[in-house]
Amino acid sequence: GLVLGIYSSEKDEGAAQFTSAGDAFDRLVSGKLRELLSICGPPLKKGKTHIFHGLHQDFPSVVVVGLGKKNVGVNDQENWNEGKENIRAAVAVGCRQIQDLEIPCVEVDPCGDAQAAAEGAVLGLHEYNELKQKKKTVVTPQLHGSAESEAWQKGVTYAEGQNLARYLMEAPANYVTPIKFAEHIEQKLGSFSNVKVHVRPESWIATQQMGAFLSVSRGSAEPPIFLEIHYLGGANTNDSPLVFVGKGVTFDSGGISLKPSSGMDAMRADMGGAATVCSAIVTAAALNLPLNIIGLAPLCENMPSGKANKPGDVVRAKNGKTIQVDNTDAEGRLLLADALCYAHDFNARAIVNAATLTGAMDVALGSAATGVFTNSSWLWTHLYEASILTGDRVWRMPLFEHYTKQVTDCPLADLSNIGKYSRAGGACTAAAFLKEFVTASHWAHLDIAGVMSNKDEVPYLRKGMAGRPTRTLVEFAARLSQDSHN
Repeated sequence: GLVLGIYSSEKDEGAAQFTSAGDAFDRLVSGKLRELLSICGPPLKKGKTHIFHGLHQDFPSVVVVGLGKKNVGVNDQENWNEGKENIRAAVAVGCRQIQDLEIPCVEVDPCGDAQAAAEGAVLGLHEYNELKQKKKTVVTPQLHGSAESEAWQKGVTYAEGQNLARYLMEAPANYVTPIKFAEHIEQKLGSFSNVKVHVRPESWIATQQMGAFLSVSRGSAEPPIFLEIHYLGGANTNDSPLVFVGKGVTFDSGGISLKPSSGMDAMRADMGGAATVCSAIVTAAALNLPLNIIGLAPLCENMPSGKANKPGDVVRAKNGKTIQVDNTDAEGRLLLADALCYAHDFNARAIVNAATLTGAMDVALGSAATGVFTNSSWLWTHLYEASILTGDRVWRMPLFEHYTKQVTDCPLADLSNIGKYSRAGGACTAAAFLKEFVTASHWAHLDIAGVMSNKDEVPYLRKGMAGRPTRTLVEFAARLSQDSHN
């Protein structure tokens, strides 16, 4: 199969304009493609397709897909590069049509941006069907032509990173337990000589005095794991690393503060923070980015049992602060509190944590963007600029003292794990809680609860767990590595 892009004309009635690959193919078939398109009626709108069969012996099926207007760039209202997003969406639609025809191989028009085209193809074709007997045809996308092969390969690597996060988040919680998660990441990193992976057991967690993390894990029969990854890509292995921290709750029942049963199955993806940061490091290693990255993922289940946290219990975090657990379903921040304390051991250039932390974040932004709470404008600018390129957007949220007061005004301990006005500003009080475990001057907390899954909002992702914002984290790390080079 072959997927070709076509631009819509500036004027509504004008003839549509081919990409250079489309032009070349039209010449190859003596103008038949243009002729057929004109017979098909008005020019193709963005994301719409026509399929033609039998035009050329090498490509029995050709999908032409609308790319929208030519030369659109960054849209300041939308906070993304519209041209790149159009290419990702169009290529994904075209590739899925080839898959529906059960054709195992597709060549993709680079559409003027081979990286975006590769991302659209690889992300658009991904589907979790490991456990089904009936599977869709596996389609291998390839670049049409040879002009932009390096950019194409980069796009494939970025998209495969996000697909790894999607795979981990989508898999059932009895298949991806804390130890299985760690083993999967360890296996993905096994071929890189500059990566060390430490799978820390419960006894190590106890010696580190991570009392908050341990208190959550005790409710489950699955033992906790603290996954620690060292990627040493920098010119000097002693250079200050970027530290990624990810919440790794492989299933969240809510504990004693039990969640409603409807939709609880989606809580297999409550380790989305760990999945995205670990996948970003796998991708950074595959791209051989010239910087050091450390990944930290506290992994456990949050289950109700005789050993589980009870509302009102007080636990002690690694830095000595006591926490009153007023709601056992606000458990992610307990894991992160200890992991963030540990992150300070590494003299980090920046600490970035990601977590499906609060339903309140989903209420605030929906699935449009990841909420970012940060104490550093430098860090915010890098994350924001990275997200414009990837189309996987971020939006800055407040870290006001106003919210800190709501978690530190606590009857029994230094902090409460929920704000004293309960539902008001829930994502902000959660961030204020985490800030109590951070002394680093460059720290960002990414609340990814709203972008955890996709229904139909991102056209190049199928329905299911989204693996967002893995590509933004990779692009951010790539920008940081250029910074240290310059």
